[in-house]
Amino acid sequence: MLSFDIRALESQAIQVNDVLAADDPVWVEGDPVPAGPVRVTGRLSTAGSGRFYFSGQLAGRLDAECRRCLGPVSSDVEAQQLHLIFVESDDDEAADDPDVYLLDPRARDLDLRPAIREHWLLSVPAFVECRADCKGLCPSCGADLNAGECDCTPAVADSRWDALRNLRTDAD
Repeated sequence: MLSFDIRALESQAIQVNDVLAADDPVWVEGDPVPAGPVRVTGRLSTAGSGRFYFSGQLAGRLDAECRRCLGPVSSDVEAQQLHLIFVESDDDEAADDPDVYLLDPRARDLDLRPAIREHWLLSVPAFVECRADCKGLCPSCGADLNAGECDCTPAVADSRWDALRNLRTDAD
């Protein structure tokens, strides 16, 4: 559930070993949603009055499209060494720090899910490829060049670039 009673945290640290489901409402439309649950492990403890510290990691799997051929790709996503600080929002010094997550001073629970979502988004690769030598799609007909050559005629080079091509061949 990744939500913890603040009063219990003030008396002792808590070991976290839970999952954030792919269908959890914390995910926003447009997010690269995980293919399954994101495993969250670590330790959550008090770090002074109205302050809490989480140290741990997250791991999950992302299903996406190859950036070259648009084929399906599965990619492991891991974030080692997560260090999250939660501070009650009446602390003006912490309010300006982008690495601090603010808590309502009247809150009874500390919810890790928004912070885990943020770190998932930072850990997900911007682009994935099905393999390093992926040839992609033909720019003319859209055929998958990994399956073989297409029947398109080679594109005629634009004559406006001839001067630059000549410079390149002269340098060789």
